[in-house]
Amino acid sequence: MLRGESEFIIALSFSDPTVRTRFEMGIYLSAPKTDKASEDGQNDRLRFGLSSMQGWRASMEDAHAAHPYLDESTSYFGVYDGHGGKAVSKFCAKYLHQQVLKNEAYLAGDIGTSLQKSFLRMDEMMRGQRGWRELSVLGDKIEKLSGMLEGFIWSPRSSEASDVDDWAFEEGPHSDFTGPNSGSTACVAVIRGNKLVVANAGDSRCVLSRKGQAHNLSKDHKPDLEAEKERILKAGGFIQVGRVNGSLNLARAIGDMEFKQNKYLPAEKQIVTADPDITSVELCDDDEFLVIACDGIWDCMSSQQLVDFIHQQLKTENKLSAVCEKVFDRCLAPTAGGEGCDNMTMILIQFRKPSNSDASVMNQPQSSSQPSEADRSSGKIELK
Repeated sequence: MLRGESEFIIALSFSDPTVRTRFEMGIYLSAPKTDKASEDGQNDRLRFGLSSMQGWRASMEDAHAAHPYLDESTSYFGVYDGHGGKAVSKFCAKYLHQQVLKNEAYLAGDIGTSLQKSFLRMDEMMRGQRGWRELSVLGDKIEKLSGMLEGFIWSPRSSEASDVDDWAFEEGPHSDFTGPNSGSTACVAVIRGNKLVVANAGDSRCVLSRKGQAHNLSKDHKPDLEAEKERILKAGGFIQVGRVNGSLNLARAIGDMEFKQNKYLPAEKQIVTADPDITSVELCDDDEFLVIACDGIWDCMSSQQLVDFIHQQLKTENKLSAVCEKVFDRCLAPTAGGEGCDNMTMILIQFRKPSNSDASVMNQPQSSSQPSEADRSSGKIELK
């Protein structure tokens, strides 16, 4: 995903958000890159396949994470769709699941709260010298060497620093770095036993197939949604041609710090927020599979169209990553421009032995601005 459809933005400096050059140039290649990076895996409760493809875009900005054994009883899957560069999506793929795993709420069994806090934690971790260095190493080649050199020069020695997992403060020329102006969506599914918890910020999407019917477990956070529009305007932003401040076509994302500069507002009330919606589902025997994908897929197919396509493919194809690849081939545009030209990433998770026939769903499309976790889990709907 890019911020604008008519320009390709290259950030020449992380440390100074004003140092940017806008190249009026095509955002598409002369021919699509159709090589696919695919993977399959499993545990005793599920199996999964995933794939990613650059397509017509000039660069690949998606990232993903698949951890069937986040711990001995929990699986974690995430899709991260970057914009303005790949650094933030790569950062999320590297660190978001680690933060979930170590969060005190997770240790207490509260997966939803641990996800919500970990999404917001990403923005905090990307600030300062260490945030700048990590993003530089993960980002485009132009920044890699600089980030590696600064890591060698400025990162604390083992005798000076606490455990790396504590995200120790680093002195350096970018200690006052306020975070990246590039960003990423994040759509994450955590499965423990028969419980599925989905966290989403942005317009990547998670869909459950139950008895062949598609059920959206996330909401696409577009600026024209009433709740998003209200927050954007109250925080001092505006919406122009469907974009936040005329630039970003998302209302929630990790990164995008230029939209999070109001010192008088908490993170969840900024113009753009990383605060995710949380949805919990009790899985049952009728649940067949789960899909997490970036908007490169959803721009081309509705949730039900994708579910139908997958069911059809599974009649003859057992390898789940191959099914993902066929979805890309189905979505890829024949010529550059419009739908079917974005990066594409998809994770397909098929449930092995669901053991609970309870079809109730706890739906919690709330933000951290709500009073309590109890309030966020009070509404119950039924998937039919």
